[in-house]
Order: sequence, then structure tokens, then C-alpha cells
Amino acid sequence: MPVRSAGRTDQLSGSRQRSAGSSPRTLVALRVTSVLTLACLAFQFVTAGVLISRPGASADIHGGGAIVLHVLAGLTAVAAVVHWRKRHTGRWPSVIAALVFLFSFVQAAIGDSGVMWLHVPGALVLTVGAVWLTAWSFGRGTNAQDSDQARTDGRSL
Repeated sequence: MPVRSAGRTDQLSGSRQRSAGSSPRTLVALRVTSVLTLACLAFQFVTAGVLISRPGASADIHGGGAIVLHVLAGLTAVAAVVHWRKRHTGRWPSVIAALVFLFSFVQAAIGDSGVMWLHVPGALVLTVGAVWLTAWSFGRGTNAQDSDQARTDGRSL
């Protein structure tokens, strides 16, 4: 059923029309999981600092943080893929999210083997991927369906 609003007719394409500032649930899930992944990485940096500054300190907390990181990075990858499939955004965010997830396991294996000269730069690579994904999720172009609809309606975002 058409709805008249400000001289323009929009078609309702679901149970109700979203307000102008709202984001789809898939994008909200991606934003939440990517921010939690960054928070976990920050925790990992802190626990790594403790391990380096206090020889003999227990690595259990850092190892536990790695497990949480695997879970969060995996959820972020799932959220990115679901968002891509539902909103028809670019594939790159899903690819980056999957690479961050996979690399978290490589990173854990390197750290477990004690090769710190590779583990420390690996943490930075992991962080760059997670930061890029988080920045993308809060940037323009994350909601491709709305962008396409705005172009066909003659509006700009």
C-alpha cells in the first residue's frame, strides 16, 4: 500500500518502514561484534604487556583472552557474511572478517610456540584488520540496499 509523505510516494516493503536514522539488525550485529573484537584485542595487548614486564607471570589469562577472541572474531565474520548477503554490500568486509577470524588461530599457534618475533607483528596485523572492519561498519556504504533505494527515489544519503 503506498504511503504519501512530503509529496513523494514510497512503497512499504515489509511490515513497517524504518525511520531515517535506523540501521538494519545485521549492521548492528556487525558493529557490536566488531567493537567487542577490538575490546578483546585491547585486553590481549594489556595481558601481553604483563607477560613481558613480569617474567614468570601466568599466561592463562592471555590464553583465555585468545579463546574469547576466536569466538568474537568468528561471530564478527558470521555477522559480516549475513550483512553482505542480506544488504548486498561489497564482499571485502566479509573477506576481511573471515581472514581476521582465521588469522586469530594462526596467531595463537605462533604465540603458543613462543616465536615472539613473529607473534608481536602478527598481533598488529590482526589489529589492523579488526580496526578496518570496525571503521567500515560505521562508515558510508554499509547499507547498500538503502543507498540503491535512495538513488532510485532521487534522494541522496
